[in-house]
Amino acid sequence: MPGDVPPPESEVVAIGREIAAALPSPARHPGKAIDARAMDFTSRDAELRAALFRFVDVVPACRSVDDLAAHLTGFLGEVDAQTPPIKAAMRMGDSRAGRAALGTAAAAGVKHMARRFIVADSPAGARGTLQRLWRDGTAASVDLLGEATITSAEADGYAARCAEALDALTEIYRGSPPRPLLERDGAGPLPRANLSVKVSALTPLLRPDAPALGQEDAAPRLRALLRTARELDAHLHVDMESFDSREAITDLVLDLLAEDEFRDGPSAGMVLQAYLRDGGELLDRVLAFSAEHERASPLTIRLVKGAYWDHELVEARQHGWEPPVWEHKAESDRNFEALTLRLLAARPAVRVAIASHNLRSVAHAIAAADADVEFQVLRGLGDDLGHALAHLGHRVRVYCPVGDLVAGMAYLVRRLLENTSNESFLAEQARGAALDDLLAAP
Repeated sequence: MPGDVPPPESEVVAIGREIAAALPSPARHPGKAIDARAMDFTSRDAELRAALFRFVDVVPACRSVDDLAAHLTGFLGEVDAQTPPIKAAMRMGDSRAGRAALGTAAAAGVKHMARRFIVADSPAGARGTLQRLWRDGTAASVDLLGEATITSAEADGYAARCAEALDALTEIYRGSPPRPLLERDGAGPLPRANLSVKVSALTPLLRPDAPALGQEDAAPRLRALLRTARELDAHLHVDMESFDSREAITDLVLDLLAEDEFRDGPSAGMVLQAYLRDGGELLDRVLAFSAEHERASPLTIRLVKGAYWDHELVEARQHGWEPPVWEHKAESDRNFEALTLRLLAARPAVRVAIASHNLRSVAHAIAAADADVEFQVLRGLGDDLGHALAHLGHRVRVYCPVGDLVAGMAYLVRRLLENTSNESFLAEQARGAALDDLLAAP
């Protein structure tokens, strides 16, 4: 079926049911079932959700279990609906022994949740997980945790860590068993080693009021990483971040990939966010670039919904701006499907990676694609879906963050926000929503 033609609804539903039937039984992962119930409880109260996420965000700054307990009870005290668990926690905060127990439990809980999403402290530490995924027929993209840098020295350090990660990933996959589905598509070979990077960590100067400064400062570091990836036959993927940096990141990536030295490699990619109202305009630009600059390895476009929805909406309201994001889930979902069709129709000029945990979105992409499409899931959130898709013969890549808890805290908060959103497919699935409802057209 041509990629630009919407697939029949009956086919989407049938594929969705097939994927749902292939999902692992919750009995196989009792720990995840407990986590799911905890997240479901959290998502039911917006104030509790906000309080807990504020607490998670300050955990790295706490220096003792007493400090942890004081912050936790402080945030919980602002919640109007004092449920029995909250009241119990507040009572524990009234005594030294109670604070010690509460702080210790809170620290263990945050660490447990972090390790659900964060694979290891370093790429080398992730060796076992990455090799196990590969043996099971699943590829990975490693993300070195770290948000916006403040100094040039920090940016140099992040770039050096990325170069080391490319070396480590190449070594980890050396000698791994062949996986034809993961190593080649209709456009040619697919590198085993795959690293995702953030431009905001490659420069301290990425500001919306002076984008050229950030681009000029980040360019040498990103150019060096592209050279390293080319030498090692690795894939380098540039993540998209908040809306105010999108144009600068897009300009930087396309300008560098247009340089003659990168025509023959490396394999590289960027991200398209479906929750942005003008996502189609950015896709127009990317497709025009691909038509003008033929590369040995087509640009890989990772289509995501977007992870900064709360941030974008709050910032727009604070400034009285028109929100750059769709404000209702159905609008984002419809745009995701429209962009999926356009990307599929653009093959082989681009490679397509559908990054979603939404059963409807994934089933729609499978129904619309004849072949040569990759599905990407987040470690800790999309494990079961990734397992089901790989079992059904689809190419799957798991996004695997590595780094310490402090560096990963902002990432962790975004993942928790995504997983506990009242409009999240994952939350709806955990609450037992009917499969027909989950597969309904947006």
